[in-house]
Amino acid sequence: MRVLAVCGSLRAASINAALLRTAQRLAPPDIEVSVCTLVGELPLFNPDLEANMPPSVAQLHAQVAAADALLIASPEYAHGVTGAIKNLLDWLVSFEPFVGKPVAVLNASPRAHHADAALKESLRTMSAVIIEAASLGIPLLGSGVLEPDMAKTPAIAQALCESLATLQAAVANGGVAHVLTYPVGLP
Repeated sequence: MRVLAVCGSLRAASINAALLRTAQRLAPPDIEVSVCTLVGELPLFNPDLEANMPPSVAQLHAQVAAADALLIASPEYAHGVTGAIKNLLDWLVSFEPFVGKPVAVLNASPRAHHADAALKESLRTMSAVIIEAASLGIPLLGSGVLEPDMAKTPAIAQALCESLATLQAAVANGGVAHVLTYPVGLP
């Protein structure tokens, strides 16, 4: 299974990006997780540009089309999604291969429930299939757990592995997840 991991933060030290890279490192051999690096390269969405697609948007479309599922982690700014993730999603609104795409949403902050809900609402409106059982809140913000230790922290590693397994099961079952996951608490 091919998973495209998308981070809604452009920060070099983003815990959301670190969480996605950790998922990439923990993925079993039959799950290939690729981290999308195009988020900051996309021009601001303008429907007039769709006739002559900018190269970065064409690359994004190719990556999304090639993926069996998406894994999205994005921070919350001012009770909403980031401009970066909203811009990326806007470029996918009329992209037919995105329709019906299984998506899991990771949330790295226990306080980011507004953005989490807004992101899921946008994804539902765009006809993505949100795999709730694979979508997790992993309270990393303020935890002191740094990226090198995420894969070594049992609660984080187990949660990410279960999320990927649940996403894989959902893809195999046509977008329906039968594996249950749980909220993650860090020691």
